[in-house]
Amino acid sequence: MTPTRAGIHPRVLVTGLNGTLAPVLADTLRARGMTVVGWDRRRVPPDDDTACLAELQRLRPTAVFHLALGGEAWAGLLAAWCARHEVPFVFTSTAMVFDQEPDGPHRIDDPRTAKDDYGRYKIRCEDAIAEASDRAIVVRIGWQIGDQRGGNNMLEALWRMAENDGVIRASTRWRPACSFMSDTAEALVRLAAGGRPNTCHLDSNVADALSFHEIVLRLRALHKAAWPVEAVDEYLHDQRLLDDVRRLPDLAERLPG
Repeated sequence: MTPTRAGIHPRVLVTGLNGTLAPVLADTLRARGMTVVGWDRRRVPPDDDTACLAELQRLRPTAVFHLALGGEAWAGLLAAWCARHEVPFVFTSTAMVFDQEPDGPHRIDDPRTAKDDYGRYKIRCEDAIAEASDRAIVVRIGWQIGDQRGGNNMLEALWRMAENDGVIRASTRWRPACSFMSDTAEALVRLAAGGRPNTCHLDSNVADALSFHEIVLRLRALHKAAWPVEAVDEYLHDQRLLDDVRRLPDLAERLPG
């Protein structure tokens, strides 16, 4: 993930560029002088193995970040290709591989207990990647926080709740795994550059254990928003993602009280 010689920069494949986090990651990579390429599903369907392998051979990426939604077979294929070519492969999974029962905080090796479709889907992807490669980096992340309106992230969700419902009902008993997208993107780049296969947790709320209610109040103050906020106790879950390595700024640093 560093230039191989003067004037030639790595070509990094980032899937999911029409999503929320991937464009932020792409900007982070470009700021380091890297060329970012995406995946055109219309031209190369993820469920066509032959076409996928041909596309990888055409692109010859020097690193792959897999953030897109797609079948677990696609995730396994990308991971296997990267392993064969000794290319860093980073896959973003989710805190939602863990259900609220048993409660967290959740450690890397805890049983994955998801009951919802999205969490179970991410578990299948994790398993397909593990079967395909012993070099992959699987990164579980929480709810992402944007710096401005737009996209599918916590900040935009709060704006919409306030506008559509007239009030944000925020649980005092939910301690979400969450982080700012820019911080997550920086950490993903560092993980790929480190090159060590691992399952990692990225969560800025680990040390502070802020409740969703407190996070909402701090975001409201940061953005000088006039959100009506109601404290509720309807959802009990310590969703935090524990990891022995601190890779993100603490949430209280980013959202001072």
